[in-house]
Amino acid sequence: MRERDRSKQEIFVQSNLFLFFYSLGREMSETEHEDCCQHFQMYIKEFGIKSFQLIHGFFASPVTDEARISKAISCYCFTCGSSDLNLLACLQCINFSCKGDHSLSHYSESGHQIAIVLSYGIVYCFQCQRYMSNQDLQSIAETHLHKEALSLNLSQIPWRPWNGKFWNPTMEEVSLLLDSRKRRHVTSTTTVGLRGLLNLGSTCFMNCIVQALIHTPILRDYFLSDRHACSSTKLAQKCLVCEVSRLFQEFYSGSHAPLSLHRLLHLIWNHARHLAGYEQQDAHEFFMATLDTLHKHSQISAKQEEERLKDKEKEKESSKDKDKDSSGKKQKNLSKHKESSTSNPKSSTSDTKSSNQCTCIIDQIFTGCLQSDVVCQSCRGVSTTIDPFWDISLDLGVLKTTSTPSLLDCLERFTRPEHLGSSAKIKCSSCKTYEESTKQFSIRTLPIVASFHLKRFEHSTSLQVDKKISTYISFPAQLDMTPFMSKNHENGDYRYSLYAVINHVGSLEAGHYTAYVRHHKDVWVKCDDHILSIASLKQVLDSEGYLLFYHKKVLEYE
Repeated sequence: MRERDRSKQEIFVQSNLFLFFYSLGREMSETEHEDCCQHFQMYIKEFGIKSFQLIHGFFASPVTDEARISKAISCYCFTCGSSDLNLLACLQCINFSCKGDHSLSHYSESGHQIAIVLSYGIVYCFQCQRYMSNQDLQSIAETHLHKEALSLNLSQIPWRPWNGKFWNPTMEEVSLLLDSRKRRHVTSTTTVGLRGLLNLGSTCFMNCIVQALIHTPILRDYFLSDRHACSSTKLAQKCLVCEVSRLFQEFYSGSHAPLSLHRLLHLIWNHARHLAGYEQQDAHEFFMATLDTLHKHSQISAKQEEERLKDKEKEKESSKDKDKDSSGKKQKNLSKHKESSTSNPKSSTSDTKSSNQCTCIIDQIFTGCLQSDVVCQSCRGVSTTIDPFWDISLDLGVLKTTSTPSLLDCLERFTRPEHLGSSAKIKCSSCKTYEESTKQFSIRTLPIVASFHLKRFEHSTSLQVDKKISTYISFPAQLDMTPFMSKNHENGDYRYSLYAVINHVGSLEAGHYTAYVRHHKDVWVKCDDHILSIASLKQVLDSEGYLLFYHKKVLEYE
């Protein structure tokens, strides 16, 4: 979000983070043109830059899948076992330690003075107590950042204190920061992140979906860390991802005035024409259209950024070739080899993955895989297909249960073997004839966010009548999906926590959508367009339920 558009409240809320980045960037800027300290110079003379290159490429900016796995497994403090963000790695013995007492303890015991701050990839001298700036190391770090961005399909290169892109406050902003020294801390009563949404004319369906997306933990972390940016202003004006990013900034600005979603609505209309118009729409249909548009726009911006990065790499290689002595074919072949390796930064282990696999933030969070097994009743041969899904739609027909029907009952029926019968015979690849068979769904891969659509709206083709099923379906606050996983995929942590529920109240002709969202771990809020009110977990679990959103338990925040 542009600085000029920031309100005083936004600056007040985010000042802690800004001041930290500004001071760190200023410190790096001040030392950029100074000579490195004698300890760092002695280290370079004795050990060279190989250890920096290795540690940075694996633990600061992992450039391959193998490096990311190594970081996930090995990157923790050797003293306390914490995987804190502020880890330092000793460049002489690759000891990982937390910033503070543990890293100082390692320095005092070993005498190793030079370390790398993994979160920013910068070098620190314990003896001088300051950060180092070196052109060779910065060049290595920039190369790794470009490769990391390409391998992850990031729309922009991650921020670093030494790349000159730190926030430089205006005099007005400095004055505001000095006048407002009190900083806002997140507590159980904090209302930052809560805002009502104006109803633009039967747009309650859209308001509920936006509230659910805004309160999706990992999606919130993605957008509030500025991970998305379009390469041009023209593209950004038509990009739904940019608009959602702006909405996250608005929600967490500290303002409590209701927001209007007219820009988001028109962007969806341009993509899903059947949803255009100010009449009531189905919230589930709008949710699918929103994910589809976000997915496509993420791909467009990622592709443009990838092309820009590739062009930049080619320019770098070509400038290097011009500067070097044209020592013949060997140098030319080396340049070609480098060019091909940067255009396909993934390791050989990832080549087995589908080339069509998308790594945009939407697919990373919402995409799972559904397995369908068709068993021939004659030869018992099994034909298996795997299909991606963004959500699971569950029928609410007659459920055979002695108690109140539940979400687990619906899932059990969804994954139950179904006899297809003589009227739906399938040609068996082994028998070479059409045979009766059974079909069974199971979940091969679960997404980070599991969303369930309870099919409350039915259309009868014979009677030409639409009706709503208002049967109460109980759903838990904590969900274990292990019983519904495919064979050989049951081992894992498949526990989920409820964080949003969308309800439809009233009839098909005169209905209204509301949402419950979890603001903090034990704080629920009811969202009824521009009206927000505190709700209890009992109210949430007693609600009718139309769309249910669960995130992986491992993401649970204390």
